[in-house]
Amino acid sequence: MEYLLIFISAIFVNNIILSQFLGICPFLGVSRKIETAMGMGAAVAFVLTLSTVVTWLVQIYILNPLGLQYLQTLTFILIIAALVQMVEIILKKASPALYQALGIFLPLITTNCAVLGVAILVIQKDYDLLQSVAYAFSTALGFALALTVFAGIREQLELVRIPKGMQGMAIVLVTAGLLSLAFMGFSGVDGGLKVLFGLD
Repeated sequence: MEYLLIFISAIFVNNIILSQFLGICPFLGVSRKIETAMGMGAAVAFVLTLSTVVTWLVQIYILNPLGLQYLQTLTFILIIAALVQMVEIILKKASPALYQALGIFLPLITTNCAVLGVAILVIQKDYDLLQSVAYAFSTALGFALALTVFAGIREQLELVRIPKGMQGMAIVLVTAGLLSLAFMGFSGVDGGLKVLFGLD
């Protein structure tokens, strides 16, 4: 039941983009087309889950025993950069079309604060390895969900007449704000589930 709470909370209640405001760059930049958004969501899900596992292991078995916790951020950034390079090489060979579609945003996963944020959050929340993997994967699903829904809305916006003063980034930011408000409707769901199943 604890994993279900982590899953629901990370996807809906504390969505990494719409509630915690991490990963805004790809959210605004790669959300013009649903296919690109889904591809970016899949790439981020892979990198986020894998980097969380590796960074957790490094933190617990190397940094903590050696008293090098102050190197956490630097170490995590280097690990994430290496994993993104690996994903870039794999995508270039496996799916050249997706690689071209993602363009500059694929290397930007390296500096995507959502990936680094989740790696640090699992340490701060004192999760074990399985909880960390569950949290990272469900956070990645939440990221992909927000990105895909937003891309669908932006595709629909292309079909309607928008007042001149609201065209471009203005309507994008207003839409992102409204989507964030919609996700606020999930707040309290995890608390209700805790009470329901007696986990509070």
